[in-house]
Amino acid sequence: MTDLLLTGTVPYVPVAHRMDLMRTATLPPLEQTTCAFAFVSDRAGRTLMTRVDGRGWDIPGGHLEPGETAADAVVRELYEETGLRLPSSALSAFAWQRIELLAPAPDGYRYPPLTYMVMFRASLPELGSPTRPPAGSEATGAGWLAFEEINRVCAGRSWLALVDGAGPL
Repeated sequence: MTDLLLTGTVPYVPVAHRMDLMRTATLPPLEQTTCAFAFVSDRAGRTLMTRVDGRGWDIPGGHLEPGETAADAVVRELYEETGLRLPSSALSAFAWQRIELLAPAPDGYRYPPLTYMVMFRASLPELGSPTRPPAGSEATGAGWLAFEEINRVCAGRSWLALVDGAGPL
C-alpha cells in the first residue's frame, strides 16, 4: 500500500522542485536514493532524535556512502548521530520523500534531478536508554523526545507527518 501524505517543497532545495512524502514499505530505486533516516520509538512512544549545530533537532540519518544500501546507511548514521546500535533487521522501510527538480540544477548542486530519501522505523519494547553521539560525530546530542516536544522543536519539517503521539506511523 502506498499513500501520498504530503506534496510541497523543502527549503534546502535552491530551485523550483516538487516534494512528495509517501507512506510505503516499497524501497525506491537504489541508484536514485541519496539518504536514509531512522525513526526509532520506545515503549513510551518517544522518538530518538539527534541535535546538530546549525540544524537543531532532527531525525537521525544522512547520505548513503558509495556501495551502501539504504539499510546499511541508516544503521551507520543512527550510530554515528545517536550512539544507538540496531541491526538492520530491527528496521523496516515505511516511507520515502521524493524530490524532483523542475528547473536546471545550479552549479555545484550535488544531487540528481530526481532523488529519494528513505525512512525506516523501529520500535523498542523497552524504554529508550540514555544515548549520545560517539566522539567525532557531527551531532552534538541525542535524546528521546515526546511527540509534543518534537512538534515544538521541529516545526515545519516535512517528515513530521510521519510521527504521532505513539511514535512513527
